[in-house]
Amino acid sequence: MVIDNTTTIGVIGGTGKLGAALARRWAKAGLRVEIGSRDAGKAREAAAALAAETGAAVGSGLNADVAARADLIVVSVPFASQVATLEEIRAAAAGKLVVDTTVPLMPPKVMRVQLPPEGCAALRAQHTLGEAARVVSAFHNVAAHKLATDEDIACDVLVFGDDKADRAQVVALADAAGLRGLHGGALANSAAAEAMTSVLIFLNKTYRVDGAGLCITGELDMNTDA
Repeated sequence: MVIDNTTTIGVIGGTGKLGAALARRWAKAGLRVEIGSRDAGKAREAAAALAAETGAAVGSGLNADVAARADLIVVSVPFASQVATLEEIRAAAAGKLVVDTTVPLMPPKVMRVQLPPEGCAALRAQHTLGEAARVVSAFHNVAAHKLATDEDIACDVLVFGDDKADRAQVVALADAAGLRGLHGGALANSAAAEAMTSVLIFLNKTYRVDGAGLCITGELDMNTDA
């Protein structure tokens, strides 16, 4: 699948801060977006606001309905809601690429790394959805409030997945959002980026940073075979 303006991206949890910010960036880039939520009314309001701002046709609906219509699914929900949300869309996700953005933050100790028993939230997502879905994880370390603006963000997006071609599609999604997507290796490697989120939250508080992120230094050969 080539991601272009004929690809429907279903953003599950699209009324939340990260999901809404990503949907906005993709809509402004000319991609087709649908907003999913547990509350169809909230999804409809968010879609109408995004359509009014961007001039794009933005669909909406309950999470399961949006997942069923989508060609590619992006899940952006809190860790506490991850499993329930994935179970809700499991049937619709079969045979599709699912981008999981979940970070295992467990309030009130969000500045402490607390990975789940599966090793990371991404592996938890794959286990919940089953082998029929192809899970890639990304967008863990970028500040949602910065994504919600039009500013350039000096933040790289590490993309994790067991299939190189699937990772490449999500790298392209990151690029479309105005970020730099980079292959981060196997899905299990997502543990590193998920854990780093708690470290970044600590840095934000300690050094009064407005949304610290990751930027990989060095001259990268972007034509390499990842």
